[in-house]
Amino acid sequence: MTGDPSVQAAVFHRPNDIRTQLFRRPQINADQVLVRVTCCTICGSDLHTTLGNRPAPTPSILGHEIIGLVEEVGALAPADGLQVGDRITWSVAASCGPTRVVQSESCEPGLEPWSQCPRCASGFPQKCDSLFKYGHEQVSDDVARTLSGGLAEYCVLQSGSAIVQLPDHLPDEIACPANCATATVMAAVRTTGTLRGKRVLITGAGMLGLTTAAVARVLDASSVTVCDPSSDRRKLAEHFGATTTADTVPNRKFDCVFEMSGNRQAVAAAIECTDIGGKVVLVGSVSPTTPIDFDPEKIVRGLIGIHGVHNYQPGDLLAAVQFLDQHHDRFPFASLVSRTFSLTDVPAAFDFASRNRPIRVAVRSNATN
Repeated sequence: MTGDPSVQAAVFHRPNDIRTQLFRRPQINADQVLVRVTCCTICGSDLHTTLGNRPAPTPSILGHEIIGLVEEVGALAPADGLQVGDRITWSVAASCGPTRVVQSESCEPGLEPWSQCPRCASGFPQKCDSLFKYGHEQVSDDVARTLSGGLAEYCVLQSGSAIVQLPDHLPDEIACPANCATATVMAAVRTTGTLRGKRVLITGAGMLGLTTAAVARVLDASSVTVCDPSSDRRKLAEHFGATTTADTVPNRKFDCVFEMSGNRQAVAAAIECTDIGGKVVLVGSVSPTTPIDFDPEKIVRGLIGIHGVHNYQPGDLLAAVQFLDQHHDRFPFASLVSRTFSLTDVPAAFDFASRNRPIRVAVRSNATN
């Protein structure tokens, strides 16, 4: 799989085993786009994978919070303004249907020609029957599919990707999480209808929780309470719009509860503290856990809505980029990246993340023009 010119990538083989490998530069198909990766941030799921806490195909090139510059556009790829040199981000997963540059928040995946399978037609492209996930695919002889993770010099965008062009002035480290945490938050907030005047509770002050606090504040929530056992993260939440912080869920009622930690006790507490007519949005529970007990009569008589959110629709990605573009100066998103590593130092980046548990670390590609 080697050859000239070569492409460098950090390949995950097993827990605590990441090796630098060379791949030949891919010849893209007509419906693909070749991107030169400029920066990739390491998500919590990437860290869990390398520690052996999350199953993943191996070997693989990890990293899905990616931004880069368009290097080559296939003949059948979108012609609506996408040009070589454009700085872009893209959906964490590719679904069936054509690639498109998302230019409107009203972009609906359930409308033709986007939809081909029942799930996409129903408005759930993130659950497409033929889903392709960036940073989660196994290395194979097809280098154009192998180069799908951000911990490499190049990434090939597959058909069915939603692409958003990035403002030049939006820093790389701030823009990278847009296609993961930020877009997921926009999807979660969308399910509530409105946050104006609402009492908001957020459990978990990682990237998801901090971003949710900032969005809730911008959308005029009457109060934003952030719960996390870490005093450092609670202090950080104050800079992201939290009006109140606590180490455990307070004994009072809320209109909208966003559970971002995945902790089963937090899930139970989130349901318990939701007021009549309130909404619970579960986002953090992405790993197996033991079931929780809850009183269904309370849900029924309390008119409580419970909604699960996993990933997002194309319009949410555009909303995420727009939010960061308009508000990154108001909230210290840049401070969430503790350190930046080179592509040759990916093992050190994961070691740092494992030992220090920062919100994010970044990896910059070695590729040059």
